[in-house]
Amino acid sequence: MKTRPLPVEFEVLFQDHYEFVHRTAYRVTGNFADAEDVIQTLFLRLCRRDFPPALVANPRAYLYKAAVNIALDVLRTRRRHPVERDDRMLNIASESYASLGEEEIYDRLRVALAELKPRAAQTLILRHVHGYTDSEIAKLLGVSRSAIAVSLFRSRLQLRRSIRGLR
Repeated sequence: MKTRPLPVEFEVLFQDHYEFVHRTAYRVTGNFADAEDVIQTLFLRLCRRDFPPALVANPRAYLYKAAVNIALDVLRTRRRHPVERDDRMLNIASESYASLGEEEIYDRLRVALAELKPRAAQTLILRHVHGYTDSEIAKLLGVSRSAIAVSLFRSRLQLRRSIRGLR
């Protein structure tokens, strides 16, 4: 049975999971503004409808999956409709955060990540961004540890192939 969220419940849900969802969205998109858009989209969708049973049962897992899926949609949209970069912003970003070489690597990684199936991307992000163990990921996603290990192996292999293909 779905439950209509009460304003207090919704606010608590937002406050309890904001940082985790933002960190997840930022790691996928690589852009602060896009991460904020992901959070806004996710919580607006939740605001407009009943809480799904999966959200009630395990809010962290539900919000994580939703954030990754929305962030991947942002990457796919960005890829289909590229926006010209402002050279001044590019210079500021490369001076402030990383060298241009590192930025290229992250851009390639994001493009390759967007090509993965959502479940594979979710698993990789949980493992390599959030530092979860295979067992923790399995529990969060409701699958066996061996399924996670196989998924991680295949996803890493696909990422390597995709990144090499982008040269």
